[in-house]
Amino acid sequence: MKKCILLVISGIMFWGISVHAGERDVIEKSIRIAVEFTTHSACAHIANQKGWYKEEGLNVTSYENYVTGMALAAALSRGDIDAAYICLIPAINARANAGVPIKIVAGIHKYGYGFVVNPDKVETIDDLKKPGIRIGCAREGSPVDALLHKMLEKYHLDKKQILGKIRRMNPPKLLLALKMGQLDAAFICEQFPSMAEESGLKVFLTAEDLWPDMQGSVLVVREEFLKEHPDLVERLVKVTERATQFINEHPEEASEIVVEGLQFSGKKIFPVKAIGAASKFVITPLPILRSLTSRLVNTTAIDPREIQKAIDVCAELGYLKKTFNAEDFTDLRFIR
Repeated sequence: MKKCILLVISGIMFWGISVHAGERDVIEKSIRIAVEFTTHSACAHIANQKGWYKEEGLNVTSYENYVTGMALAAALSRGDIDAAYICLIPAINARANAGVPIKIVAGIHKYGYGFVVNPDKVETIDDLKKPGIRIGCAREGSPVDALLHKMLEKYHLDKKQILGKIRRMNPPKLLLALKMGQLDAAFICEQFPSMAEESGLKVFLTAEDLWPDMQGSVLVVREEFLKEHPDLVERLVKVTERATQFINEHPEEASEIVVEGLQFSGKKIFPVKAIGAASKFVITPLPILRSLTSRLVNTTAIDPREIQKAIDVCAELGYLKKTFNAEDFTDLRFIR
């Protein structure tokens, strides 16, 4: 009888230890994901809405949206995030300037930025030189600021003259300022150029016009997470590939899912992290469809040489405190 009691007690103790160990394992293997409030992160919105992270056995405990890649990069530097769908240039800045230990494990898309103009004010590139023409752009260190400099170089515009006209704002505020006539032109990330066309504004230049093969956004993970849980990173890349393929094969359905994800996210982030009026934006499927199919090339494939080009551009523009090599910034073994 004593032996039976001892066996029962031992079994209960063993079961309790196993349960707690299992709980610790779940906690250790949870994933905190962050995305940008743009179509750049469409694959993540789709994977989240479809439940593919959970289906692949990924315990996503946090899914945060950020108004800009720069804001997301700041969150990465605080260690709040394990993985992020982020524009390449903010990721480079985070690695170089804040020492954030991240690695690129997959691409998301190429391009994804546009120069939007009021066609009544800007018909040719030379119109930008006119006195009184007001130009908007996100702050220095952003992808659109890099494209602004590409435009100055390509069209031999006076750098001092044009940069003196620049007003720095976040993407939703840039779109609002264009629609309200407070700006005559602006560099903005997608989906905002595609949304601008709904108001009679014109996409004058795209990223593809200024930077052939430009890598737009990437999937990054913290190096510690990659080292400790390569199996989870492999599954994360697999889900990202699946969602990217879905966009290319079912663009209409994908655009509807992304609209739902953006509308839901916008209600949470705009009142706190952006201007209050931005919450009045109505995001509809048509501009999102145009953004996904015409302004982005959705692919997880990525060329390390393009990563190096972006690093070099950031260094030339003075964005970086120190530089590094693309090979130290990438781990592409999981891409099929």
